[in-house]
Amino acid sequence: MKTTKILLTLLCLFTLNSQVSQAQVNQTCTLLKDDIPVLAGGRVKPYYVLAKESIKFLTGKSSYNNEKPGLTFCRLLLQNYTETSINFPILIEHVKTKAFLELNEDETTLGSQELLTKKELIRSEIISLKENNSYKKDLTKLFNRIATLEKIQTAQALTVYSKTDSANEWKSLSELNFSNLDLVNKAIEESKSLYTKDHGDDYLLELTYVKSHIFSYALLVALVGIFLTVLMKNNTAGVVASILALAMQIAGMIMRILISGRAPITNMYETVMFSGFGALIIALCILYFKRDKIFLLAGLGYNILCLFMMMFANNMLNSSISPLVPVLRDNFWLSTHVTTIILSYAALALSWMVANITLFKMRLNKLTSKEYRYYQTLIYTCIKVGIVLLAAGIILGGVWADYSWGRFWGWDPKETWSLIVLLFYMVIVHGRYSNWINTHRFIILSAAGFMTVMMAWFGVNYILASGLHSYGFSEGGAIFLGSFFAVQIAILIFCGPKANFKVNNND
Repeated sequence: MKTTKILLTLLCLFTLNSQVSQAQVNQTCTLLKDDIPVLAGGRVKPYYVLAKESIKFLTGKSSYNNEKPGLTFCRLLLQNYTETSINFPILIEHVKTKAFLELNEDETTLGSQELLTKKELIRSEIISLKENNSYKKDLTKLFNRIATLEKIQTAQALTVYSKTDSANEWKSLSELNFSNLDLVNKAIEESKSLYTKDHGDDYLLELTYVKSHIFSYALLVALVGIFLTVLMKNNTAGVVASILALAMQIAGMIMRILISGRAPITNMYETVMFSGFGALIIALCILYFKRDKIFLLAGLGYNILCLFMMMFANNMLNSSISPLVPVLRDNFWLSTHVTTIILSYAALALSWMVANITLFKMRLNKLTSKEYRYYQTLIYTCIKVGIVLLAAGIILGGVWADYSWGRFWGWDPKETWSLIVLLFYMVIVHGRYSNWINTHRFIILSAAGFMTVMMAWFGVNYILASGLHSYGFSEGGAIFLGSFFAVQIAILIFCGPKANFKVNNND
């Protein structure tokens, strides 16, 4: 009887303690506001950014069950103090990874509870793979997702600023006597005031940048601009919309520069962003001299495509601002070589857009022979600009490679494909100049040529997934690239037959 009473008393005390812990947990999630400074990924960032990036890395989406990222992150962080555990969906991307984990091809996630039991199995598979191919890289990324989840669940992922009598330092919540959540809550509550007092509030710029959705608004303005350009005879409205869209993109890029302290051209997300921006700049410059709206349409069209990718290709393009690998930390070479290469892609993208517009107009019988030859001249101009920039970029890259790796050229996949792009466009320009490629074939080859650019730009990383230039890029995207090739080939087949008007062999 006495034993029964003792057990009942202990059960009541445990229940009371559980209820208190749950209340403290709720208080912790309330105190974890979006603007709390945290140390993660080697730099200080707002809590909201950490939570959003973590949830996106784990699931491939910016939110889970339509709740705020900060709340989801907090529930994962403190789930050991609650009565329920979360079977969090972890993103699985590669087809071979799905087969290894015995998933169907249409399944894109696996519950965290099951995945955690397969951690050592995944580690063994990674070790057994000798070739550093896309499958091994995807398994490594999945293993990193598991490690990230474990860090969150053990409260090591959240590091707040604390101040002692002897020093100022960052401490993870797991170091702050986690058995007493009142102390943890106090540390969180004091973190922002202590940090801003010692270091200021510059880190909050990233919160403004992320919550502003500035590139989404730029996309909306660019869409309005392209409609105005199509519907109105005067280019003024389209130019004004283009300039406004560019201003928004400049503001977004300046914020990224201030946050990261480097040029915004270090990963695939940023190269897409800068390429679309550069193409619209080049289009407006040429428009100033040529006064033809086709350049405005091409520049806006390509800018919109790039912004769409930034907004919706979430699993392919990573918008996070991460520390650079050592070879990329030289701002001079980063700003010259990569910028020149991306601007060359932008110029070649303009030639691709103008070529496709020309082919469609020809197919719809809305183009005269004179206009046809005129558009060929515009394409020719864009390609010449692209060739000059690409050649300069390759030479600068070789000098940087000699400085960083001790060799000017090594037939790395990215280097090889850049050379293929340069040689392809040089051949068609030379062929057009010497008249052994006529106008019609030149326009078709200009439209088709951008597939070589896409292979050098995306294919090396998403399909080959190898080489010294594979840092800073995410895996996946083969479906996107295959779809692009299929659509472009379909356009060439549909619009490629001879023009309805007579085209002379020397045209």
